[in-house]
Amino acid sequence: MSNILAMAYELYYALSLVCVIGAFLCSIMVVVAVLIQPSNSRGISALGGNADTFYNKSKGKSLASTMKMITYICMGLIALFMIAFFIVELI
Repeated sequence: MSNILAMAYELYYALSLVCVIGAFLCSIMVVVAVLIQPSNSRGISALGGNADTFYNKSKGKSLASTMKMITYICMGLIALFMIAFFIVELI
């Protein structure tokens, strides 16, 4: 009987550790993705005299949309990891 309890504790410990480490890695990825994203200020570039071409505008939008999608996915994964962690803690 004690062998079963020891295995259950090891499983509990492993699942909670996976949830915490996964949430930590996703939070680091969210911070990096947000820092890489270009700013959303549209009219300030006119003060510097930068001439934007169509290629630069579309390239920036694709990078911005990719970073935004990565941010959303990582935030969703953080939520799932934390929900799984609290379910494991309740059991």
